[in-house]
Amino acid sequence: MEGLEVSHFGGAFRGRKVLLTGHTGFKGSWLALWLQQLGAEVVGLALPPDTQPSHWNLLKLDVEERQLDIRDYAVVQKMVAQVQPDIVFHLAAQALVRRSYTDPLTTWATNVQGTAHVLEACRQAGNVRAIVVVTTDKCYENQEWLWGYRENDRLGGHDPYSASKAGAELVAASYRKSYFSGENSPLLATARAGNVIGGGDWSQDRLIPDLVRASSCGESVEIRSPQATRPWQHVLESLSGYLLLGQRLLERQPEYAEAWNFGPDESGNQPVSAVLSKLTQSWGELRWHVTGAPQPHEASLLQLDSTKARTLLRWLPVWGLDEGLRQTASWYRAYGEKGDVISRQQLADYVAAAKAKNIGWAV
Repeated sequence: MEGLEVSHFGGAFRGRKVLLTGHTGFKGSWLALWLQQLGAEVVGLALPPDTQPSHWNLLKLDVEERQLDIRDYAVVQKMVAQVQPDIVFHLAAQALVRRSYTDPLTTWATNVQGTAHVLEACRQAGNVRAIVVVTTDKCYENQEWLWGYRENDRLGGHDPYSASKAGAELVAASYRKSYFSGENSPLLATARAGNVIGGGDWSQDRLIPDLVRASSCGESVEIRSPQATRPWQHVLESLSGYLLLGQRLLERQPEYAEAWNFGPDESGNQPVSAVLSKLTQSWGELRWHVTGAPQPHEASLLQLDSTKARTLLRWLPVWGLDEGLRQTASWYRAYGEKGDVISRQQLADYVAAAKAKNIGWAV
């Protein structure tokens, strides 16, 4: 199956040198797989995986990697200078809200200073053509609105994670205006996606990984906020947006060097309780209970407005929430029952579904 997808995204990544930070994480490992399928020469920069098992280790990709810490500017600068990438996808981050409460300094140093390190290293390298900085839907100052946040809404954050990601957006905007506005400068965009689901995630304090762990032990999962509403989407949905954005930047289209939302349609905006109910249809009986213990603040309502990406990038979701949950359950079942890692097959199925729907990047 390797190499079958090189024609997608206009062949923009075929033979390109791609630096991918955070490749050992959940999103990063899926993106590394897809980029390799697209014929890119991928080099990864990240800390070792922090879960066991890890999707990155299970994939066994033949990808050059350096296990480095983006908080160390000297090693980041040296690596970027050595790699000389055409495009950088920056995903390395401390990505958990509750961990940010217990370790705020690491969160700020990684998400804000780490982003500055990557962008400064790209500036000093002088040959980078495109940069996609991945932040989060939580970078907006949450007003508990009933409508989705748009790219020009106010940034902010209550918890250290959300605020640090807003900070990363400000760092990126500053570099774009101060250093990357010249004719031969890198084109820099930021991407804000919803709550991602998918096989291979074993992070702590995430709904589906917690369910998988509890189910394997016959235990009940503790649910903090069953009515909290989030924009749920399969991980491949957000990654298709990142890749489409990267394609436009590599094609030297400066109008795309902005901030972009990549979220589901309205059917994907669901409370946690609805996701649990839907997942039961694919997974079988799940046991969960609502905790009464005091919890750190988390927003109860969050939605994204992705009209800009749909209109200007022609980006569209491929799998709705029901299909995304079915694919997620299938991945964990295959791994749990047989030890099979079906990521490559699911990626092929996703691309085929996009092609069948005549979505631009896939045809």
